[in-house]
Amino acid sequence: MTFNSITFLLFLLIVVVLYWRLPKTGRLWMIALSSLVFYGFWKPQYTLLLIFAAVLDYFVAIEIDKRQEPNKRRMLLILSLILNLGILFYFKYLIFFKDNMQELLNFFGSYVRILPALKIILPIGISFYTFETISYTVDVYRRHIKPEKNFISYLSFLVYFPHLIAGPILRASDILPQFNTRIAFHWSFITEGFKRIIFGLFLKVVVADNIAPFVDQGFALENAALSATDIVTLAFLFGFQIYFDFCAYSHIAIGCAKLMGITFFENFNFPYLAVSPKAFWKRWHISLSNWIKDYLYIPLTGKKVVYDRQEAISEIRNSSTLKGYTALFLTWAIMGFWHGANWTFVIWGLYHALLVTIHRVISKFTGNINKTLLNISGWCISLPFLMLGWIPFRVNKISTVKAYAGKLLHPSQYLWLGMRENTYLVTAFIMLLTIITYFVYRYLVPVIANTILGQIAYLTVFSIMIALVIVFLRPVSQFIYFQF
Repeated sequence: MTFNSITFLLFLLIVVVLYWRLPKTGRLWMIALSSLVFYGFWKPQYTLLLIFAAVLDYFVAIEIDKRQEPNKRRMLLILSLILNLGILFYFKYLIFFKDNMQELLNFFGSYVRILPALKIILPIGISFYTFETISYTVDVYRRHIKPEKNFISYLSFLVYFPHLIAGPILRASDILPQFNTRIAFHWSFITEGFKRIIFGLFLKVVVADNIAPFVDQGFALENAALSATDIVTLAFLFGFQIYFDFCAYSHIAIGCAKLMGITFFENFNFPYLAVSPKAFWKRWHISLSNWIKDYLYIPLTGKKVVYDRQEAISEIRNSSTLKGYTALFLTWAIMGFWHGANWTFVIWGLYHALLVTIHRVISKFTGNINKTLLNISGWCISLPFLMLGWIPFRVNKISTVKAYAGKLLHPSQYLWLGMRENTYLVTAFIMLLTIITYFVYRYLVPVIANTILGQIAYLTVFSIMIALVIVFLRPVSQFIYFQF
C-alpha cells in the first residue's frame, strides 16, 4: 500500500475517523493494528520482524533501566545491537558480502563456494525502523529517557504507519508523550494535515514522477553517447527527482500524522539553497542527519552526547582533529552503506565527507569576507558538487562512476551535447522554479499571507494542485527511498 494510491487514501480515511472516535487506549490499539495491516499489504509474514523488534527492545530497555551495574547494562545494550543489526545484515548485506568474498577467493585462485545461491527479499523500511529501535534502547541506556512500560504504546511508536516505510526517523522521546496523551479533536488538525498530504502528492505524482522518464532515459544511454555536460545535467535531474520524491513522502507522512493530532519534525528545508555542504546536511533528510550525528558521529569523536543542542553543535565544531576527521569519514562511509549494499553508496558517502572536510578547511580563511557575498559564492560553488554526488548514488556500477568521472575531468567533453534539447530546458526550468519558490515562501508569503490577495492566491494555487493530483494520481511508481 503506497501513499500515492486510492487504496491508501481510503485506508487513511477509515483510520482517522476511528482514531477520533476511540478513547486513548483504543486509539493505541487501533494505531498498532492498522499499522501492521498497512505494512502487511506488502508481505504479511514480514510483520513478524516488526513485532520481534518491538518485543526485543521493549524488554531489553526495561532490563537496562533496572540494572545499576555498568557491565550488565552494557551487555544488554550490546545484545540489542547484535540482534537488531544482525537481522539488518542478513536481509540487506549478506548477499553483498557473500558475493564480494567469493570474488576475493576467485581472485586468489580458489573457487570454493562460500554459500549456495541466496534469494533474500529486503523488507521495506527495515533500515528505518532498525534505527528507531536502536535509538530508543541507546537513549534508555544513556538515561536520557525512561523505558515505556505500556507495550502497545511502544509498538504504536515503532510501527506507526505514516513514518514506517521511509521516515522521518522518529525518537521515542518526541512521539511517545503524544501517544500517551488523549489529544482533543480540533479542525485545524484536519485542514493542516490535508494541505500537507495534497502538497506531498503534488510533489510526487505531478513533479517527481514526471522528471523520472528524463532521468531513466539519460542514464540508459551508453557512456559514449553522453558528454560531460550531459552528465552534469543528469546529476541535477536526478537530484531534483529524488528530492521531490522523498520530500513528497515526508510531507505526506507529516500530514497523515497531523490528521491525528501527532506532530512530526520537518525533514527537509530547501536543501538545494544551502550555501555549503555542511548546511546542505542540515536541510536534507534532517531526521537521518541528526540520528547519525547523535548515535554515530559524536560517539566516534569521543565526545559525550548531550541534550543541549547548542553544546552538541559546539562539540562537533571542536572536532577538527585527526580523530574528528577519522570519525567524519567513517561515519559517512557507514551512512553511505546504510543506503544500500553496493560500493557506489560508500563512494557517495566518502565523497560527501570530502566535501564537508574541504568546506571546514576553506571556512577557516573566509572570516573577513562579506557574509552576503560569501553565501552567494558558497551556493554557486557548492550546488554543482552536491548534485554531482548523486551520480554514484544513482548508478550501480563503479566502472560507470569512473567513466563519468573521466569525462567530467576532460574539458573537451563539455563542448557537445548528446541528449534531447528538452532535457536541458526541463532541468533549467526546475532549477529556476526552485529558486523562485524559495524566495516566494521566504519573503512574499509572510507579507501577504493574511491579506485578501494572499488568500485568493493561496486558494487558486491549492485548487490547481488538487486538480493536478486528481489527474496524475495513479500507481506510477514506488517512492525511491522504499529500497533503502
